[in-house]
Amino acid sequence: MENYRIEHDSMGEVKVPADKLWGAQTERSHENFEIGVGIETMPREITKAFGYLKKAAAMANNALKPEKMTDEKLKAISQACDEVISGSLNENFPLVVWQTGSGTQSNMNTNEVIANRANQIAGAKLCHPNDDINMSQSSNDTFPTAMHIAAVVEVEDKLFPAIDTLVATFKRLEKENEGIVKSGRTHLQDAVPIQFSQEISGWRTSLERDKEMIAASLPYLKQLALGGTAVGTGLNAPAGFDVKVAEKVSELTGKDFVTAPNKFHALTSKDEITFTHGALKALAADLMKIANDVRWLASGPRDGLGEIHIPENEPGSSIMPGKVNPTQCEAMTMVAVQVMGNDAAVGFAASQGNFELNVFMPVIAYNFLQSVRLLAEVIISFNKNCAVGITANKEKMHDNLYNSLMLVTALNPYIGYENAAKTSHLAYEKNISLKDACVQLGFLTPEKFDEVFHPEEMAGVKK
Repeated sequence: MENYRIEHDSMGEVKVPADKLWGAQTERSHENFEIGVGIETMPREITKAFGYLKKAAAMANNALKPEKMTDEKLKAISQACDEVISGSLNENFPLVVWQTGSGTQSNMNTNEVIANRANQIAGAKLCHPNDDINMSQSSNDTFPTAMHIAAVVEVEDKLFPAIDTLVATFKRLEKENEGIVKSGRTHLQDAVPIQFSQEISGWRTSLERDKEMIAASLPYLKQLALGGTAVGTGLNAPAGFDVKVAEKVSELTGKDFVTAPNKFHALTSKDEITFTHGALKALAADLMKIANDVRWLASGPRDGLGEIHIPENEPGSSIMPGKVNPTQCEAMTMVAVQVMGNDAAVGFAASQGNFELNVFMPVIAYNFLQSVRLLAEVIISFNKNCAVGITANKEKMHDNLYNSLMLVTALNPYIGYENAAKTSHLAYEKNISLKDACVQLGFLTPEKFDEVFHPEEMAGVKK
């Protein structure tokens, strides 16, 4: 039989598992919200952000009201917070996303765990969850602060390096494929020639631009609600606490956070995180396009385009022997779809700020952080298991290029658009070359055709 201890809060006594650090309020939430238990747990990125936040708050309180936040308390709280940040106390954060919309219960879960752990460290009943760990704070300003801290840390430390890795691969592929000319395609139809390196440069630049747009949104996320307390007025927080605590969060995370200039906005509006997620959706859209390009170009191996080879990682069919599929592309497109769905959830949730508080914050945090994690991980996977092994099928590219009727565009300056169109139609109808069609129609001599018709030069390659 499991051992319990008795904890109490303002509503009375509660039995709590003896081996856990949480207290009465956490236990009440654990019992009252059995929704997605063990599956949709509050993201660990939020738990870590709370560790930074609570340590920074203790440091700021120690500086501003040392008679209440003593050096002894600060030392014990700081060590407990470091353990929260490290993840070593994760088993003490059982609460699910589907709880109060302000995140109050996760804030109290953090307060209780840190208080109990700090007391263990101090060897005395030194800290109280509300009076000490939550000093100068409210759930209403701590949860949005934790959201912003987690968002910035995950984007800058996980997503950006992943993007940079794939960009570096594309840069290498550009150099390796300079001068290789293939048929361009628009509307899924043949178009004028393009160098394969130019096509890859489009992929690379899309990723670089997406990173720039995400980065451009981060200064807004680096504004913290902390110091607004319950409704934005800063009730029960000492003067200067908001500025001081933002400085301490910056020191602890290595990020340049500042206090939000208007706390009434910071508590009720989630426009900043919605804006950043919109940029994540733009990245997802580009990843969808890149993955689709790669799998179309690799389609076949005999009855598709077959213009590139991609790594063969695993069997693709339980019934068709030898079949291999573009699975990394498929994973990336599924992630893109998930991120687009998450964007809708974030947007709807952000629209629900009533009066002085938005009460959809846990679901915003859950969707945002899932998007960042999935994007970072799928980019790394796609790079490692697909992109680094992309090679050009030069022979197939050459055959497709010279079979393309859109090469007739090179003749426009010499025979005019309408005559070029007639040449193309005749070549298609009789299944003959553009040269034969052009000569049959009397638009150019064979010698003149050879003189002006250079498909590679149409893509900027000089012969």
